Amino acid sequence: ADLSTCEENAVHKKLLTGAAVTTLLLGLAACDENAEPGAEAEEEGQDAQMGEDEDMEMPEPDTEDFPDVVATVNGEEITSEEFIPQYEAQFQQMAMQAQMGGGGDIDEAEIQEQILDGAIGLELLIQDAEEQGFEASEEDIDEALDEAAQEGGMESADDMIEAVEEQGTTEEELRDQAADQVKVDQLTETLDVSEPSEEELEELYEQQEQQQEMMGQGGAEGMPEGGEQEMPPFEEVRDELESEAVEQNEQEALMAHMEELREGADVETHL
Repeated sequence: ADLSTCEENAVHKKLLTGAAVTTLLLGLAACDENAEPGAEAEEEGQDAQMGEDEDMEMPEPDTEDFPDVVATVNGEEITSEEFIPQYEAQFQQMAMQAQMGGGGDIDEAEIQEQILDGAIGLELLIQDAEEQGFEASEEDIDEALDEAAQEGGMESADDMIEAVEEQGTTEEELRDQAADQVKVDQLTETLDVSEPSEEELEELYEQQEQQQEMMGQGGAEGMPEGGEQEMPPFEEVRDELESEAVEQNEQEALMAHMEELREGADVETHL
């Protein structure tokens, strides 16, 4: 099994953060499996354009001077071994976007800060979940791995395990990450998450309808004239919109809780 950078980042992101914390660490957006019509053709065109430019070289992040421990959170260490793969994946994504956009500088310090903040926030959530007594059974872990494999576009958890092992991650490490996901998901269920109103769902529908129209007007290469798809009627997609809105509200509640935890935490950064 082969795992692309985007797929690897998506898998690790899901396992590191759980479904409710997907905004904490960056990287998944550019690998969205639910791309709008024409996005695949546009991406193929971008890849071909990059391939034609033989002088274009991808920059590499400088990680030689990173300390062994990049941060401590209430005495728990976040090591460079954990931090660097996430940082490198995000750096590579930003470098690709910069080159597709005609070049430009990459703010390494900003990327480091974003990834480190996400790692610190995640550690605080895991610590809180464990203090509240949440645990992950082997069955819970298996279910989390199956879900991550499906969302990563793989047929089974075994395929995912084989793929990440080729990238240097052991099955034990992957199961530990899945266990953390389960605990954070259990923590999320205890938070006060507001139910989306009908007005919020209609607003979300309008936003997605506008995005779809913009994609059609963009004239993605490979799309036939007038090939843009219309949004289904609101009532047909209401349940999907409600699920999406609930997840957004969960993310907001979890991030607010994370900020509360950070206010009283002993956090030291070493980058």
